[in-house]
Amino acid sequence: MTVLDDRALNRATLARQHLLTRADASVPEAVAHLCGLQAQEPQEPFIGLWSRLTGFAPGRLDEAMTGRAVVRTHLMRRTVHLVTAGDALAWRARHDAMLRGRVLGTYRRELDGIDLDEVAAAGRAVMADRRPRTMRELVEALEDRWPGPPRRVLGELVVAALVPMVQLPPRGLWRQSAGVRNVPLASWLGRDIDPLPAGDGDPVGRQLVRRYLAAYGPAAGADLRAWCGLSGLPAAVKAVRDELVVFRDTRGRELFDLPDAPRPHPDTPAPVRFLPAFDNALLGYHDRGRIVDAAHLGVSVAGHRTVLVAGRVAATWAVRDDRLRISPLRRLTALEEDTVRAEARELAAFLHERIEHIHLDTAA
Repeated sequence: MTVLDDRALNRATLARQHLLTRADASVPEAVAHLCGLQAQEPQEPFIGLWSRLTGFAPGRLDEAMTGRAVVRTHLMRRTVHLVTAGDALAWRARHDAMLRGRVLGTYRRELDGIDLDEVAAAGRAVMADRRPRTMRELVEALEDRWPGPPRRVLGELVVAALVPMVQLPPRGLWRQSAGVRNVPLASWLGRDIDPLPAGDGDPVGRQLVRRYLAAYGPAAGADLRAWCGLSGLPAAVKAVRDELVVFRDTRGRELFDLPDAPRPHPDTPAPVRFLPAFDNALLGYHDRGRIVDAAHLGVSVAGHRTVLVAGRVAATWAVRDDRLRISPLRRLTALEEDTVRAEARELAAFLHERIEHIHLDTAA
């Protein structure tokens, strides 16, 4: 069985994530290929798409959101994601049990003794008029019946788990600051979410496996679970195994992949890329060693924006006032510094016309 080292896995990841070469794709096509973008920080998907798409303009994502081609909703890992309308409708029911379980796991004491189905029915009844509501407004309509849980807990239960919701624009639009207003997913898109198919075949799970591998493979079952948060996919992997090729990593883990998916040569040059906070390329795996060194794993969950140099996380970056500041995590060569500054100038022009200074710190 072929063994793939971290460098081979790195180049495969970059290729699948459109980080080796920017893709000439529409916003809905890119969001669909990536299986969504993590989006709890509303402006970050713009950076993620700019780093992945040729000639990306922010208005293209704005149009996709206002045109209802993509939506902001709780999905993978109970995190707000930007996903296509089709994927939101097709995947939501398969995520329901996980979403409920994660809210209960976080607030088990506060929600003890509460009938979740009753809360869900009440939440749907409140939202049946299709009027957008903030979480506070929704909770105010429910708290007389369930006065025990803290408002925040009751709100998260309904919005993030029990009633499939969309966060409406202008939340998430380019350079706009707007609070969260929720409306049922089915109301916003004009059709009900797809019910789970009867029987034991789990076609949605099988689709998730294939789609994940197209955007993240080669990957292990633990990586798939880390990406979506679902615990019931081993059977789906087994069901499609005959369609897949199998490798091992240097630690002996079994890795699955689609036969015709790109796996570039490990020596393929990798360009500098500036990534947003909580980027897919980092959070889409249980084992993130293919893209970030063990000493710097914390940056992937701490909300730091990162810089890929030679395919790996080599710096963090931030914008303060009129300055784009880059903080290396290792010493960069003179050539690497030049390429980082060149890409930073392009990023500065994209982000804000008033960014006047690019500062590259000295590595510690």
